[in-house]
Amino acid sequence: MTGRTYLSSDGGMDGNRGAGSFSSRGNQMTPQTPQAGFLALTVTPIPLPPRALRRRKTGDSMVRLNKIYTRTGDAGETGLGNGERRLKSDLRVETYGTVDELNAVIGLARLAATPELDAMLARVQNELFDLGAELATPLTGEPLGYEPLKIVASQVERLEREIDAMNEKLEPLKSFVLPAGSPASAHLHHARTVARRAERLMVALGRVESVADVALAYVNRLSDHLFVAARIANADGRADVLWVPGASREA
Repeated sequence: MTGRTYLSSDGGMDGNRGAGSFSSRGNQMTPQTPQAGFLALTVTPIPLPPRALRRRKTGDSMVRLNKIYTRTGDAGETGLGNGERRLKSDLRVETYGTVDELNAVIGLARLAATPELDAMLARVQNELFDLGAELATPLTGEPLGYEPLKIVASQVERLEREIDAMNEKLEPLKSFVLPAGSPASAHLHHARTVARRAERLMVALGRVESVADVALAYVNRLSDHLFVAARIANADGRADVLWVPGASREA
């Protein structure tokens, strides 16, 4: 079984900083030659227990990064998951870089989240890495030689179930909610706005290149999830800060 892992310090799943490919031989992961422009890693084969070998079916790999910078992006280009070079200002790079930004903001929210909410956000963070990998690998119809990561419908459905469960604890809103309240709520509202920006970029990218419908649905649903989670983080909505139209206008 062959798999690939793309890691980045400047855009989530950025092939410019990413590793090459690995093949399984017995119970070891053996490095193969990375694509041009990809991070040249010193990878130490690590014996894996049977459970870890089974996990590799879902894309897990044992990678040890010994060097982070490569200088290959100093001219303003980066590598996609398929090895293609793009400007760092390219719309696709901007899109998956924004997904990476969203992930970072969710990490801040987790610092002040309850255990239950933290578990939900942890799942989302991992899925956002999957989404970043998907967006970093254009769908060209050409064989990749490995099974690419992608968002699936069951992940969208789980978000919907979690939204419904959280929403049952909340009173209906009588006004719009300001992005304020507890630290966790404020960070979740921030994450919601970044999710909406990522969605807008995905829509724009889908006009010129291929973007999977289920990936777009996931980000759309995630912004709703983050909104409801932000209310939960405000004492189940009791500490929400509501918008009062025209409240500060002079008479």
